[in-house]
Amino acid sequence: MEMNATDIEKIVKQVLQDMGGQNQAAPKAAGPVPKTARVAMLTALEHYDIKEFPIPEVGDGDILVKVEGCGICGTDAHEFKRDPFGLIPVALGHEGTGEIVKMGKDVKKDSAGKDLHVGDKVVSCMIFKDNPDITMFDLNKQNVGGADVYGLLPDDDIHLNGWFSDYILIRKGSTIFNVSDLDLYSRILIEPCAVLVHAVERAKTTNILRFNSRVVVQGCGPIGLICIAVLRTMGIENIVAVDGEQKRLDFAKKMGATKSVNFKDFKGIEALAGGVEAAFDGHLADFAFQCTGSPVAHANIYKFIRNGGGLCELGFFINGGDATINPHFDICSKEITTVGSWVYTLRDYATTFDFLKRAKGIGLPMDDLITHTFPLDQINEGHKTNLAMKGLKIAIIN
Repeated sequence: MEMNATDIEKIVKQVLQDMGGQNQAAPKAAGPVPKTARVAMLTALEHYDIKEFPIPEVGDGDILVKVEGCGICGTDAHEFKRDPFGLIPVALGHEGTGEIVKMGKDVKKDSAGKDLHVGDKVVSCMIFKDNPDITMFDLNKQNVGGADVYGLLPDDDIHLNGWFSDYILIRKGSTIFNVSDLDLYSRILIEPCAVLVHAVERAKTTNILRFNSRVVVQGCGPIGLICIAVLRTMGIENIVAVDGEQKRLDFAKKMGATKSVNFKDFKGIEALAGGVEAAFDGHLADFAFQCTGSPVAHANIYKFIRNGGGLCELGFFINGGDATINPHFDICSKEITTVGSWVYTLRDYATTFDFLKRAKGIGLPMDDLITHTFPLDQINEGHKTNLAMKGLKIAIIN
């Protein structure tokens, strides 16, 4: 069969399309930018209003991003229910991602030195405009817990301050990463995954966490489940998950846990500790990760750890109250090495991109963490679904 030039051109285009456009020189913009954007503004406890604001001018160091999606975090749930930070009215959403549609002339590279173009997929991290110790290309030492974050900014005359919106304006002095090589669900999971990459790095500083360590993870919400995934991708295989919801414990095994312990099956901490010990075939854990945000859970977890073992506490991102422990029995006589973990460093954020690729590479069902999605105009329903613990990670998808 003879083929003319038109037929050949069609075949070439189809091959390039099947390859996912890998041979395209640069990403292309999504289209014209509208004059206004919708923003989900938390205006009262447990209530968002969808407001419309003008899209502001993009300054020389700014980036305008069309939002594609944003996960609902536990911090969003606290703000939705109690406003502990006193921010109402506020545009929330800090687990977001989207596509660059406009950028200032001074913007050339992201915070890791990677080129940025209109059409690239990006995530933001923190805003360091007032911190001289952080530069845009310093990804290493400093923890970002004291910096500002989009999605927890006081409202101002820009309004496009959170990822629960159609567009967000990333201002000069912010950190931003080009993650065009990751799919949408992976990009939505970057921020919570960075929390666990940082926690495991903190745990490694004890010199107790090793390939053959027996590790217990208490709390199998999204944070605990991701913790298990990070441990599994690093080669740790003997992991016991502890939670009170069987569906979450079943998912923990899919994420890499060897065994699970349902605390509802035990009466009292001694019995529960015995259950953990039995799951490790008669041994206590070498290392523990406490992911619940419950003071009672923190008090209990020392009983799961062997003499000379280690603990990483990462569950308290807000003040959850005091925990009662016995320093003699829980810490001193057992010589427990404890580290706290609080958000992440920029280096951890960059490392997370590779973690997500590795997790999918070994078959961990990361995408299945996102169990429910809602459009922006159903954000109240999304938050109520999250509070009712009907799923794992809830996301707003535009």
